[in-house]
Parts: sequence; structure tokens; C-alpha cells
Amino acid sequence: MKRKAIDRFKEIVEVLGKYGFGYIIDSKLNNQKNLPENLRKAFEELGPTFIKIGQILSTRPDILPKRYIKELRKLQDEVPEEKIGSMKEIFSKQLGKEIPDIFETFNEKPLASASVAQVYEGTLKDGRDIVIKIQRPDIEEKMDLDISILMRIFKFTKPHFQDMLVDPIDALKELKKATKKELNFKLEKDNMEKFKKNNAKVAYVYVPYLVEEFCTEKIITMEKINGLKINDKYNLLKDGYDLNDIGKKLALSFCKQVFDDGFFHGDPHPGNLLIRGGKICYIDFGLVGDISKAMVEYLNEGVFAVATKNTNGVVDFLLSVGLKKGKINRNDLYEGVDYMLDMYLSTSLKNIKISLLLQEIFELAQKNNIQLPREFIILIRSMVLLEGVVTEISPDLEVLDILIPYIKQKGKNYILKNLNKDKITMGLFKFTKDSSKVPSKFVELSDSIVQGRAKINLQIDDIDNTMNQLNKMVNRIVFGFIVGALIVGSSLIVNMNIGPQYRGISILAITGYLVSAVFALYLLISIIRSGNLK
Repeated sequence: MKRKAIDRFKEIVEVLGKYGFGYIIDSKLNNQKNLPENLRKAFEELGPTFIKIGQILSTRPDILPKRYIKELRKLQDEVPEEKIGSMKEIFSKQLGKEIPDIFETFNEKPLASASVAQVYEGTLKDGRDIVIKIQRPDIEEKMDLDISILMRIFKFTKPHFQDMLVDPIDALKELKKATKKELNFKLEKDNMEKFKKNNAKVAYVYVPYLVEEFCTEKIITMEKINGLKINDKYNLLKDGYDLNDIGKKLALSFCKQVFDDGFFHGDPHPGNLLIRGGKICYIDFGLVGDISKAMVEYLNEGVFAVATKNTNGVVDFLLSVGLKKGKINRNDLYEGVDYMLDMYLSTSLKNIKISLLLQEIFELAQKNNIQLPREFIILIRSMVLLEGVVTEISPDLEVLDILIPYIKQKGKNYILKNLNKDKITMGLFKFTKDSSKVPSKFVELSDSIVQGRAKINLQIDDIDNTMNQLNKMVNRIVFGFIVGALIVGSSLIVNMNIGPQYRGISILAITGYLVSAVFALYLLISIIRSGNLK
């Protein structure tokens, strides 16, 4: 280990020991109750790299328990300023030009001094007012060194982080990947461009333009937004804004990001949400959630299942999107979901915090050996922040009041989009065709049992008559399934108010009910005729 690394190793060990984490080294467990608070203080003292590590960990409830997560969220991304000379050096190395070559004016006092970068304001030669984010010198190397030292500590000592939900070494490897992404400003630039494209037609959303020629892996240059923070209620009201309207638009914007685009802002705190010209301006895209199309569909189904108190639907959602980390007892999972839904949805929507509900779902999945995707974790964090902002600016507005109608309308639109004569005909044809195969498949299975299981003492008298009776029984079961499917489908159509209507009821649904009634009557008559109505 080089001298620099040795000195840093000693510093980390001393600070951890100072705040009650000496047991990591000497294997003697410290019984202090305020370890989460002390961990935050230790990270603050260890400087910018540990502050950023703590902030990343605060988004990972799959790594640390809730009490640590709650404390690490208090970490403030405000650290001592880097000298302007060092920042100018990064600027010239990255862009091949000096600041006076590009800027008409440049304020050397940073607008913000964060753990990985400093933000400055200035005016370009063409007159545009911009902000420029410049990465701190050697921050990547420093973070790599600190993470490597932590790995050594955990590897060559006996760790006593019994509260940790995963292996510490695996957690640090994940952390290293996450820091690499956060330190590549090209990814942040790509995130901004994608978000801007997704929201181009949303009249009340705005994303600053980028100055492409002055963007690199360590520098981002963008339009300066002279707006008010979204929680600056006094000045917003003074300028004539309706805070309830802003809250609704923010919630609707987030619904679109998650349930339509599958790409959402991962850090919607007031500092990243500005109001200018009647629009919500999003800034800072270092953390985003990016969900696949398949996952978006699952998420829509999952939220709809929660909204309609469908326990089976929520269980299916968790099993579909989660990674199974051990044995899963479906009955325990079902009971847990049922209890949770009953606890939350037995009250009015006004008393429900969707962020808390999502956290409950996450903890329930974890308890039942299901690991939910990282995007779901980012979604929970975003929802906590978003709901906090909405509550602050418009206390009477509930995100769930906006979310549930949005999901229901989305489901209705999906059905209308995919509901056409050809698809219905093909669907019914396929269902009927597949159903007709059930009796023959049942016979094949029965024949194989009779003919190929010589060791089983099985004797069936009058096999032909038995098979005929079996065929009739299976046919009736299939017929019953068809009737049930028609009734359920018609009920869904009634609920969605789809298509032309007669006296307030969908004609398509009425047709479905009539057909199912005819089929049901036919089935009942056939059972009565057989003499087996018992």
C-alpha cells in the first residue's frame, strides 16, 4: 500500500473508532444505540467522497436497514469549496480552452459546492446566461481509494454489521459501480436529453438546454434557469401562482414519467424543481430511474392491484418482478399482502401516503426472500421526495388521488387501443381451439397412466364408458370456464365504460352477458338431462 493510501487508511480507522465503530477492527461489538447517527457524523468528517458514498447508500434500503437509511438521508451535499485554480485546470484540460476564451463574464464564486462537483454561473461570448458544473479534481481516484480501503477493512477483519442485509463486500462492489455512473457527466447529459424528449409535448414541464460543445465526462454546461424554488410559497403566491395547481401538475408529471415513459427523475427535491414562466423546470439528472417496457406494464398492473385491493394481483406483481433469493412461502406472502392492503386501504385515500405504502411493499418482499429491482428502490426514494414537496406546497392534495384515476384511465386506454374485431375473433378462436384440446389431452394422460404404469395396481372396469363420462365432465368444465371468462370480461367492460352504450351500460358488455347466459343455460340443461344434478 502506498504512503498516501496508508495515511488515508489510518484516518478512516481513527474516525470510525471515534464514532463507535472500532468493533469493526477489534471484533468487540459496541452497544451504542445511536450508531446510525454516528455513522452519518463519521461520513461527514471523512469528507466529500464519504458524503457521496453515504448519499448513494441512502438510496439502497436493500443494503442497509431503515434506521441507517433514514439517518444517511440527512447528509448535506455541502462541502468546503475547492480552490478556483484547481477547477480552472480541470476546465482547460477537458475543453482545451481557457475560461476567458469562452466566457464574456464568469463568477469565480461557486453557486454550489457539492461532494463531487462545483457549479458556477457565467455569460458566454454569444450572450447566453449559463451554469457550468465542473467535477472536483481527482474525485474518482479518491472515491476508488476509499472504497478499496473499506473493502480491505471488511475483508481482513471480522465485520459485525449484523444489521446489513447483504454481504458488505458485495455491497461495496455495487457502490463502486454506482459511483462510476454518477461521476460520468456524459451519462447525466444523456439523461437530460432523453427526459427533455419525453416531455417535449408537456406544456407545463421544462428542461434546460445543453451547450453541447462545452460538455464532457467531467463538465456539463447548460442554460441558467432564473426561477423560484417549488417550495418558495411566499414568492410564488406573490407572483400569482396557484400552489394547488403546481402540486397537481408535479404529481401528473411524475405519473407520466413512471407509468408512460418508464424514465423518471430520481431526485425531485425542491432544489431540483424550479418554477419559471408557469412551468416546472427540472434540473440535475445525475440520478434517474430507467424502467423497461415490460417492467412498466408490471408496475401498472401492480399499482392497479393495490388501488383495487387485489391481493392476488399484488402477490403476482412481486413474484413477477422480483428476484427470488430463497424459499418463498406463497401463503405467508399472501397473508402479508392482504394484511398490508387491509391496513392501508381500509381508511380514506386522504390518510394514505403512497411513499409509505411502497416502502411497506418493499419490506414485505424482502421479508419473503424477494429482491426487488434497483429501479423500484429509486422509485420509492423519488416518491418520498415528491410526496414531501406536494404536501409542503399543497397540504390538502394527495398524490394517490391523482395516481389512481391516472392508472385506471391508462388501463381503459390500453383496452380500447387493443380492442378490435380481428383481435377479439382471433382471441376467441384460439381460446376455443385450445379448450377443445383439453378432453383429448386428458384422455392421452389417462391412457399413458393405464398403459405405461405397470407397477401401479390400477384397475378400471368398462374403460370406454369411463372415458366417455370423463370427456363429458371435462367438456362441462371447459364450458364453465368460457362462461366465467365471458362474465368477468363483460364486467370489466362495464367498469371501464367502453364503446357505445344503452341506458348507461356498454352494448359490448350486454352482448357478453347474453352470450354467457345462453351458454350457462345450455350447460345447466345438459347436466339436468344427464341426471347428475346433485
